[in-house]
Amino acid sequence: MPLDLQQLTLLIIVGTLAAIVYSLRVLVLLEKRIARMDENLIKITQRVEKEELKIEKALSGKRRKTKTKKRRK
Repeated sequence: MPLDLQQLTLLIIVGTLAAIVYSLRVLVLLEKRIARMDENLIKITQRVEKEELKIEKALSGKRRKTKTKKRRK
């Protein structure tokens, strides 16, 4: 049973719409994945910042001790 021109056009339109819907679905999934990656990067940078603050605090405490020792001499 061959398709007439109207049926063929309708099939092409439906196929195009299906491709658009699938592409949008993929884009939404990628957007969610990227959002999760951003959240994870923010968490990692916050952890690194906390560790750097701890290190700076420890180093500033050592500097104070060494400065006070030098002054006493």
